[in-house]
Amino acid sequence: MTRFYLGVPPGWLKRPEFTGIPMFVSNRPLSKVKTLEAAVGPTAVDSAGFSELDEHGTWDHGPNPRQYAAQVARYRDEIGIDWAAPQDWMCEPWIIQKTGLTVLEHQRRTIGSYLDLKAIDSNLPIAPVLQGWEIPEYERHISMYEAAGIDLRTQPIVGIGSVCRRQGTREAADLVRRIADYGIPLHGFGFKIDGLRAVGDRFTSADSMAWAYAGRREEQGCDYRSPGSRGPHKNEANCPRYALEWRQKALAALRVSRNAPRQLALDLTAA
Repeated sequence: MTRFYLGVPPGWLKRPEFTGIPMFVSNRPLSKVKTLEAAVGPTAVDSAGFSELDEHGTWDHGPNPRQYAAQVARYRDEIGIDWAAPQDWMCEPWIIQKTGLTVLEHQRRTIGSYLDLKAIDSNLPIAPVLQGWEIPEYERHISMYEAAGIDLRTQPIVGIGSVCRRQGTREAADLVRRIADYGIPLHGFGFKIDGLRAVGDRFTSADSMAWAYAGRREEQGCDYRSPGSRGPHKNEANCPRYALEWRQKALAALRVSRNAPRQLALDLTAA
């Protein structure tokens, strides 16, 4: 069964209504929190790599490897996290244009980040990430990990990057299925409802904060009151209740994905 992590701001990691719910949080805001507490549900951390490269074309403005390793170690010890992404290098064409590097160099640097962080602290729960744009590039990256002594099939989880912004395409669906067929336990970054419905069954886990973007279009905010809530709000972009309701839609999409192969078999039999 696919574990779905709901993207949340750091303050929600301790809210009682999220008890037992897997949550996904970005390192950018999380690293600014002075006092951390144990999360009420399973938690994973995104390195905010896309934002770093999209804004700066480099990781030079973000934490250096030792700083990031210290941040992840803190989350491991004080929050209790499942895993964190490395300081990976996305391969969307517009990101490649900003960095001025090749896809191959992005792949090398992504593996380099994983190895550097594990060398700093071998107990860090860092998950390797596959990067590329075309299917052969992802397959090459698998081979590059193997050459570095890393069998991705034996990892607890492996992120698949540079997919979420094209997840509604046939190309992206084919890519996810192809890489999953290698027996790699994949995590899908930022997958929305349609993406989860299409290929959610091929993921070991996935995350999304798409509820926040959808919530901005909901101008009449609900009158939501709970400990720590400010009551009525302008829209649903930062509403816990709205996020939890959206999560149910994501879980329903995953159920559709899991049942799709069986339904197809039934349809073929009936025909």
